Amino acid sequence: MNLRVDQVSFAYLPGRPVLRAVSLEIGAGRVTGLFGPNGSGKSTLLRCLNGSLRPQSGQVRLGERPVAALGPREAARLMGVVSQNTPLSLPFTALEVVLLGRYPHGETWRDDSPGEIAFARNCLARLDVDGLAERPFDELSGGERQRVIVARALAQETPVLLWDEPVSHLDVRHQLELYRLARTLAGEGRTVVMVCHDLFLAPMFVDQVALLKAGMVVAVGLPASVLAPGNLLEVFGVNVTLGWPSSDSVAFSFESLTPAR
Repeated sequence: MNLRVDQVSFAYLPGRPVLRAVSLEIGAGRVTGLFGPNGSGKSTLLRCLNGSLRPQSGQVRLGERPVAALGPREAARLMGVVSQNTPLSLPFTALEVVLLGRYPHGETWRDDSPGEIAFARNCLARLDVDGLAERPFDELSGGERQRVIVARALAQETPVLLWDEPVSHLDVRHQLELYRLARTLAGEGRTVVMVCHDLFLAPMFVDQVALLKAGMVVAVGLPASVLAPGNLLEVFGVNVTLGWPSSDSVAFSFESLTPAR
């Protein structure tokens, strides 16, 4: 299921635009990374994609339908979201948090049938946190909570996954595992969009990069071409050269990292 962003502009306050006429094609079966400095509009764009924010102008379409026309429950059946602001004090176990992701598919707020519990445990296992199923969510570490939240998004069984900084709080092993999971999900035909700050590992796992600055898309395309030194200097203000592996192995190098003058 494709996402299309057509000339979307958004402002939280009048006269202070956060997104400026953003257009973007996001294809199914691909991992798209949204890159850019703090305040460039990445998270706001993701919230426009999932319909939690309504643009002042322009439109987001999911397939042939405007996202603005979707009701909350239908949107939750189509798009699994990992946001930055999950409450830390949820009075549930890790398993119960993942079961919340099944709500859009059930008749009641939660279904504790054996089949649903087994499915939720499988989602936890895909994030390597199945051993934490009975632990209270608010007693988990930041990285453990993050993986449980991603498992909850998987439990929604949506064709589209929208992840805002999904590797925050994760150590390097679990970062790699999550990026590999994103590739696996794209291989299953899902549309995966990730907000990324990581220039070390994330570019090796995405098919398309959208590079943002001040609410505008500076460049869109293959990672090696979009994350070229000239674009990184323009957007981040540093002289950075990334080394790209010739195989599908994970590798990176910084040939230079000096403040732009």
